Amino acid sequence: MSGAEERPLRADAARNRARLLDVATEVFTTRGVGVPTEEIARAAGVGVGTLFRHFPTKEALLEAVMVRRLEAIAAQTAQLAAEMEPAKAFFACFRLVIEQSAGKNEFTRALAAADVDAHTALRESSEAIQAQFAGLLDGAQQAGAVRPELGLPELIALLAGTSTTIEQLGADPAARQRIFDVVFDGLRPR
Repeated sequence: MSGAEERPLRADAARNRARLLDVATEVFTTRGVGVPTEEIARAAGVGVGTLFRHFPTKEALLEAVMVRRLEAIAAQTAQLAAEMEPAKAFFACFRLVIEQSAGKNEFTRALAAADVDAHTALRESSEAIQAQFAGLLDGAQQAGAVRPELGLPELIALLAGTSTTIEQLGADPAARQRIFDVVFDGLRPR
């Protein structure tokens, strides 16, 4: 086996890695990215050495959490698109992406501060979601549920802007719903 090939993780190592990612996702999302890695290891029930074997730096852990979150969003988006008619799938996926983006901007800033290019690290997952949204947008436009002049670049900008807006609102569900109502009304044809 060449040095470039990755060996599969043993079952216990794979469980530890998954548990670390689960805990890190929860902790970073609820308490911020400033939480020490030692606390994450302790909360996951592993030693700090185990954490660093899987993620040699805190930035590597943050990056892995972000990649995992984007992969989960892509899977959920694909499932919604397969289960719903195009217009409902479009709006459900828009909401899903915004709701699952909590903390993303803080993660990106933390990685940038450590000279890690988050956009490069997340390119593959981001491109998969963008491709899904291109199909969702086309389907919703053909169904007459979304303005026909809206293009994918504008949609991506709206997703980013809405995500930042929702993040600023905090946990006020009524205010969050008002933002979704305004954005969704603006997306619909006149």
